[in-house]
Amino acid sequence: MKFFIDSADVGEIKTWAATGLIDGVTTNPSLIAKSGRKFTDAIAEICDLVDGPVSAEVTATDVEGMIAEGRALAKIAENVAVKVPLTWAGLRACKTLTEEDTMVNVTLCFSANQALLAAKAGATFISPFIGRLDDVGEDGMALIRDIRAIYDNYMGLETEILAASIRHPMHVTEAAKAGADVATLPPNVFKQLIEHPLTEKGLAAFLADWAKTGQTVPRK
Repeated sequence: MKFFIDSADVGEIKTWAATGLIDGVTTNPSLIAKSGRKFTDAIAEICDLVDGPVSAEVTATDVEGMIAEGRALAKIAENVAVKVPLTWAGLRACKTLTEEDTMVNVTLCFSANQALLAAKAGATFISPFIGRLDDVGEDGMALIRDIRAIYDNYMGLETEILAASIRHPMHVTEAAKAGADVATLPPNVFKQLIEHPLTEKGLAAFLADWAKTGQTVPRK
């Protein structure tokens, strides 16, 4: 599974990119607004920090506007993935931009039928929002499983499933088990993936026992 960081904080992204474990970045208008940065400047800087896709969202709601904004965003860097909403206009824009060899992330997916349409439109990524479905009493992970089953039925569909709206580490585990290609994580959730109390307890015990020997390991 590939990991994307869901953030527009350049400093934060730089820190996580340095781990070598990040495959891309997703942003949205809310994250950009929170960062206080000029949109295009932030996207350009983020694209310099990671080699993988950086999702940058259009704000137009009509086909022509989405295509125009998408083309402008794609000029920022080769690794920009234009993010469009899962509407009829968004799907039409997706098809046009895909035909122009631009990566497209179709976002705000809440049903398997929507995901199927996005794949037919040539989306590079489909972003089902797990947490938001859970919030309204639906099973977000069931959507991932349904999309995976449908995509696997048709060899011609190459769209990657990008699990989004992830709230906690168990979402990551379940998304990976369900066959999601990518998980986009808020930095706090990414940090939690490595944490386990038994790891900390075991390390403390090992270090305490080692200290009793009075030895040191040579360092060049």
